[in-house]
Amino acid sequence: MKLKFFVQKGVFAVAKVKKVPASYFAVIKDGNEITAVCNQSKSLKNVIKIEKDWKIITFDMILPFSLVGFMSKVSNALAGEKISIFALSAFSTDHVLVKSRDLAKAVKKLKSVRLS
Repeated sequence: MKLKFFVQKGVFAVAKVKKVPASYFAVIKDGNEITAVCNQSKSLKNVIKIEKDWKIITFDMILPFSLVGFMSKVSNALAGEKISIFALSAFSTDHVLVKSRDLAKAVKKLKSVRLS
């Protein structure tokens, strides 16, 4: 099966924040910190630390909880190209963030990934 994905519009930042505005793409809140992914063109408030210039690749497919090795295939393919990722999972799909400078190389590599 061929890997299906698309690139989210905009350029994103990953920030450690104190509060969470409703317009953020994703928020991860654990016992130690709050991490937010948001469009970096938005006014960012309450930022403690930030990493900018990320592009979001969203896997355009429903990924069941029983699926084994999906992110391993993705991360290994991109690691082979020396592309660092920031991975996010939602209930039924996954996303990887790659630096803007690596987007074209990441898309080219992901087009060659086969799931079976």
